[in-house]
Amino acid sequence: MARKQKHEEHENLERWLVSYADFITLLFAFFVVLYALSSMNTSKYKALAESIRASFDYSQSPDNMPKPGNTSQGATTVTIAPRQPEIAPAEEMKKQQQRESMKAIASDVQQALETLVREGKVQVTETARGISIEINASVLFDTAKADLHNESISALSAVAQVLAKDNHQIQVEGHTDNEPISSVVFPSNWELSAARSGSVIRLFEKNGVDGARMVAIGYADKRPVAPNDTPESRSRNRRVTIMVLAEKDNGGQGTGLAPDVRAAIVPLGAAAVVTGK
Repeated sequence: MARKQKHEEHENLERWLVSYADFITLLFAFFVVLYALSSMNTSKYKALAESIRASFDYSQSPDNMPKPGNTSQGATTVTIAPRQPEIAPAEEMKKQQQRESMKAIASDVQQALETLVREGKVQVTETARGISIEINASVLFDTAKADLHNESISALSAVAQVLAKDNHQIQVEGHTDNEPISSVVFPSNWELSAARSGSVIRLFEKNGVDGARMVAIGYADKRPVAPNDTPESRSRNRRVTIMVLAEKDNGGQGTGLAPDVRAAIVPLGAAAVVTGK
């Protein structure tokens, strides 16, 4: 039998078309991407970026990490923790300005009472509540009296001029020792302590401090700073404390009283007698 003749295979000279077609396709895709980027909606892009960022901003605590077995169709469930609120720059600036304001008040009061501070009869300190100006009662009053000494009026007037420039609330607290008092004017230490704080407030108002910013409180002997077992300790407990509260006046909607104080507010000229816990 005659053998079949094999046809000679011709070389394919058009293989370059495959590479060329691939190149043209990639080039087309490249220009499409460039066009898409040039006409991208900026707001939509930012929204997408924020959404992606929030999706990966989850707490790494054990409660929020993927747990074995907590899957659905092979997908692991991840709990996304809420983002912590950020302090606005304006709020932080406001707090910084308030701190600077309180420091300025403390500095001005110390300067006004410089002599008494040096003698240890006045203490000016910054606390979480505000500025505390603690004045020994001997500087202000005679024993069992609530009328201000003439010598103390000039010192308190200087303090009033400092406070009149500001609008922080002011809480004046009267304190006594544990020695009982009983007179026609002051039946007990409650009345004496309240009357002493009221005397300071009346002087402040005469020197330009808005009466709506102030409240008078009498603590009697219920909040001593010393044990009342020696004459020196009892002398320390007889004092008037002027608190310039850190929170500013809120338009007359609050008195600025401490949370643990229950007071009966009365018109200026009388004092608020309070009971301590």
